[in-house]
Amino acid sequence: MSLLLKETENYGNVYIEDGRITEVNCAPYDADSVIDARGRAVVPGFVNTHTHAAMTLFRGYADDIPLQTWLADWIWPLEAKLTAEDVYWGTKLACLEMIKTGTTAFNDMYWHALASARAVDEMGLRGVISNVLIDIDGRSDEEVQRDNRRLTEQLRKDYSGRVIPALGPHAIYTVSEESLCWTAEFARKEDILVHIHVSETEQEVLDCIEKTRMRPVEYLDHIGFLGPNVIAAHSVWLNDREIALLSKHGVKVSHNPTSNMKLAVGQAMRYSALSSAGVNISLGTDGCASNNNLNMLESAKFASLLQKSATDRQTVVPAREALEMVTKNGAEALRIGGGEIKEGAPADMLLIDLRLPEMTPLHNLDSNMIYASSGCVDTTICDGVVLMQNRVVPGEEEIMRRAAEVAYDLVNRP
Repeated sequence: MSLLLKETENYGNVYIEDGRITEVNCAPYDADSVIDARGRAVVPGFVNTHTHAAMTLFRGYADDIPLQTWLADWIWPLEAKLTAEDVYWGTKLACLEMIKTGTTAFNDMYWHALASARAVDEMGLRGVISNVLIDIDGRSDEEVQRDNRRLTEQLRKDYSGRVIPALGPHAIYTVSEESLCWTAEFARKEDILVHIHVSETEQEVLDCIEKTRMRPVEYLDHIGFLGPNVIAAHSVWLNDREIALLSKHGVKVSHNPTSNMKLAVGQAMRYSALSSAGVNISLGTDGCASNNNLNMLESAKFASLLQKSATDRQTVVPAREALEMVTKNGAEALRIGGGEIKEGAPADMLLIDLRLPEMTPLHNLDSNMIYASSGCVDTTICDGVVLMQNRVVPGEEEIMRRAAEVAYDLVNRP
């Protein structure tokens, strides 16, 4: 299948064939499909490197509550009631929202991962899928390992190549050392990503020091867990030695500024120190219970403004850098290629509507996208397939209706 984006404002004609960008600024070739892209700019699709997609069902359910109360009294009891069908519709809703806001690939950790994979496959996005790995709930190490082996095999066998298996050990305080070591070994053997929460709160650090006499990243280094296939979500409470260890092992960090501010984790991530150490920093939204939306442009704006405010430096995280965090850096972290508009790259791309009031005047496209408009995505394309055009996604009304029904049933379920 071929697709021509005709007369984009920044790259001219862009020709796509078999899911790849074939030519840029080319002649207006005949194609199976043609999109008139006048008045629109083409940019890479956005990449969300940390979320719990099906938590769209929890949006607005429990806000403005102290963290431990929020978790223990509101979130965990409701999660215990989740079924695969709930997760399927919650993930469908998440995929719809991501398509509408320009995300073409995301890194997900949640329960009932096969239901998430089915939703991702149907919606046409790329999803790195892992089940939450927790072994302090009474399950044996053997059971945890068997389940994750089986899940990896099923995700590879039963779904398209856009569904990418990963392992999701929740955190050092919910996963035993034995399971963390097994995760690292199995992931290296199978060449898959590992998605884990790291140093989100100061209490996590203090508890780790009390238990191991090491800080979290030092502990993970000590047990041989760290590597270039690890995506460490949050990574807020780090010292210089931990940053050096992340750099040494090529660990990728997913910054979640909106969630961190909303949950009041106590400080801003040390972006400049991580960046200076050469650590790949991408952006995540976290789940909709701790962010409330999955809009990557909004998260990029918050990332830039948070760092400027926290460091008293206007020049930190400029618009171009923020945009690279949600495109090039994210694509590198998830090992999906792309993140750029160039020949041979995967055709995961967006058309940005330049005809909006908030996009006028257009002195600088990056600046307008990051600081001015989080609702400027007109067309979303993933793997060369048009998922949204003129802001319309086929079947969106049905998805919203069914997801709302599931959410209302869930919160009223005994």
